Amino acid sequence: MIHNDSRSIGGREIVVFLAALPLFLLAAYWLLPDRSLVSLLGGFFGAGLLAVIVAVAPLGPVALPALGFRAVGWRPVLFGTLGTAAVSIAVSQVGPEAEGVKQAMKIAHEPAAFLISLALLGGLAPLVEELVFRGLLYGWLESRWGGGVAFVASSLAFAAAHVEPAHAFLVLPLGLLFGWLRWRTGSLWPSLVAHMANNGLAVTAAAYLQV
Repeated sequence: MIHNDSRSIGGREIVVFLAALPLFLLAAYWLLPDRSLVSLLGGFFGAGLLAVIVAVAPLGPVALPALGFRAVGWRPVLFGTLGTAAVSIAVSQVGPEAEGVKQAMKIAHEPAAFLISLALLGGLAPLVEELVFRGLLYGWLESRWGGGVAFVASSLAFAAAHVEPAHAFLVLPLGLLFGWLRWRTGSLWPSLVAHMANNGLAVTAAAYLQV
């Protein structure tokens, strides 16, 4: 289904995002106080958030609806959160944990770094990923080719962006679920809440269960 706003995500927003992202990444890398994993991840996702903001700022008041921030009932949010938990448990049994995930979760093993890792991996990272893949990319694809194409293509792009083959394979089912939620509800909220809850629980488990 296509959800039309007075202004949808267009090619201009995609081009601006792609042009701004490397500039912000370079600036973030240059300004980082150190090269620790926490700093690198913070700089990476912070740059992504700024690039999204710059890309959609010209849309003005319709920027948030164009990205998918539309009202939705509590049932899709609950279904998405529970479904994500089920999918995460299932895929965790399929193969070895991706090396990138292991390194990221090591941050949470340090008690002093728990809140930082929770904010970074459970808050900022899923926010930026949802804005980029289910916000910008999905919105542009939907406006051109419809929700079905946007659902599949944005889900595949989400998995591919995780680069490491094992990681990409494991997050593909989650990407498909998040994309389906975006498609069927027309809102970014269900996938955003589910994504944050999933990452937040993973960080908490890593910190307190030493998994």
